[in-house]
Amino acid sequence: MTVHTLRPSLPPHAADSQLDVAGELLALLGEVKTEPRSNTQLEALTLAVAADLPVLLWGEPGIGKTAALTQLAESLDLPLTTVIASVHEPSDFSGLPIIGDDPATQGVPMAPPDWAVRLVRAGRGLLFLDELSTAPPAVQAALLRVVLERRVGALELPPGVRIVAAANPRSSAADGWELSPPLANRFVHLQWTHDHDVVVRGLGGTWPRASLPRLAPESLAQAVAFARRAVCTLLAARPKLVHQMPTTETRRGGAWASPRSWEMTVRLIAFATAADASRDALSQLIRGTVGDGPGFELLTSIDRMDLPDPEALLADPGAAELPIRGDLRQAVLDGVVAAVRRRPERARWDAAWSLLVNAVETGAPDLVVVPATTLAALRRDNWEVPAAIERLAGVVSVSQSAEHAAARVAARVGR
Repeated sequence: MTVHTLRPSLPPHAADSQLDVAGELLALLGEVKTEPRSNTQLEALTLAVAADLPVLLWGEPGIGKTAALTQLAESLDLPLTTVIASVHEPSDFSGLPIIGDDPATQGVPMAPPDWAVRLVRAGRGLLFLDELSTAPPAVQAALLRVVLERRVGALELPPGVRIVAAANPRSSAADGWELSPPLANRFVHLQWTHDHDVVVRGLGGTWPRASLPRLAPESLAQAVAFARRAVCTLLAARPKLVHQMPTTETRRGGAWASPRSWEMTVRLIAFATAADASRDALSQLIRGTVGDGPGFELLTSIDRMDLPDPEALLADPGAAELPIRGDLRQAVLDGVVAAVRRRPERARWDAAWSLLVNAVETGAPDLVVVPATTLAALRRDNWEVPAAIERLAGVVSVSQSAEHAAARVAARVGR
């Protein structure tokens, strides 16, 4: 036989006391510190928030998207307004019609919900649209004006309000939907993942501090000019990238290239340049706005914008400073050889060989093989092989290649 021992019930005041103690314990658990810490995700997020662009955080459930937004609002001293998109009706975003005294002359105003009124009264805040991927298509359509025009019913959200959303991939969302292309194209999409070290240190009571980027006032004009030149240079050379709507439903619900998203990209590059942001953060922002393919092309184009002028290198090869990164160094050497091909002269040919020797002595020798072979093919019959070529021995047999190339050219001409 099982005997149950009944514990005496606590007096009411004793129960209240235990709840107070429990409250103290909860308060202690809620006390956390923040510290400056390099975090690419936070850097990209705060840059987009500073640029006043809607951001959509994609991540699996429980990854910390909501916690990151809460901490961001506290760090920026912005009141946080959370709206679960999936539990609202379309009218909660487009406004409820309210019949006035004389609808025939005054029309029917669209009354906004209380959370929008509170944001307007505060004049600033962080509007967090959570569970966006569980919102049905009708609600997504109603959100278009909120995200792009910042209007909720008849109210216009003040400039001090920033919009951030969060979503789970459809495979892990409860009754999830793919985002409609018009809504998806209005966001900067950031993939939110957990960092093991950040999580462990955070559970110990210290999380990374989210802070707005420090913009250099003296570089604002140059940052805008650089951003416009970066995007326009690429699109002038690759006009097909201006508008590329993906063919699959899933990809249309993410980042893809359009005139709207390219305009957002210009803004992000300007802010990242003025803030001297890391390249990893800029990469996340660009790819999260126009997609991976166009984003990588733009990043490559930006890298090459600051490369030295081949003509300047040929004019003074002794003072040349070649890029350290292998892909950029390869691009510079290819540009030098192309410049010699456009205007083949003995002095320029010799200067190009000096640059190749410099490249071998200061970097990976294998990068010189293709430019050296191409340069050797440009030799004229009356051009002596410069002594500098001997310093490339063991990397590529350029002296022999030059002779063979000259013979092949002569044979082609004789045909």
